[in-house]
Amino acid sequence: MYLTAFNEKYLDELIYMAHQLVDRLRSMRADILRTIRLFCKRTIDIAVSFTGLVVSAPVFALAALTIKLDSEGPVIFSQERVGKGGRIFNIYKLRTMRQDAEKDGPRWATHQHDTRITRIGAFLRKSHIDELPQLFNILKGDMSLVGPRPERPCFVETFEREIPHYAKRHQVKPGLTGLAQLRYKYDATIEDVTRKLKYDLIYVKHMCLLLDLRIMARTAVMLLFLKGI
Repeated sequence: MYLTAFNEKYLDELIYMAHQLVDRLRSMRADILRTIRLFCKRTIDIAVSFTGLVVSAPVFALAALTIKLDSEGPVIFSQERVGKGGRIFNIYKLRTMRQDAEKDGPRWATHQHDTRITRIGAFLRKSHIDELPQLFNILKGDMSLVGPRPERPCFVETFEREIPHYAKRHQVKPGLTGLAQLRYKYDATIEDVTRKLKYDLIYVKHMCLLLDLRIMARTAVMLLFLKGI
């Protein structure tokens, strides 16, 4: 009887250890797969952003010239944004607004009938040429080609306070384009941000190489026909 009890106890310990080993192996497998996915994503980011910077150099030069001729101020516009893990970084864009656009403090861009937007700025925004300098952000590692669009710290503070789960979008790097951008255009209200957040969280949960490629392909088609994203 004692021998049977000992064997049962020993068997229970072996079963417990086997379960622990299986759980650990599953966790290691998930970590390895995640590392591979992130490595592939980063490799594509570097390759595409570097190629994009080289290929778009003539477009960038022409846009810079028209910006200088159209209005006073610098060609490149830099602004703080919130990245992965809540880290603050400077995003780069071609300037599309007057130099004194925020003399009265931060304002949410309306994109429709916004008198702060310059003449050439309207075209740069519609064609998304103003986003070209963000390829440098991607090359640096601040951003990825695909991910939730980065928002300003002052607005993030409000959104995190008023919109449940908003902070979860910062679990991944922000992107030049994203699932939410394919579904909705520019934000105009808190309700718009809330609706777009649903797609950002879907992307965070299901992020993979195939999804990135599909989003990039759809973005390219929309840009080609100037539909806007």
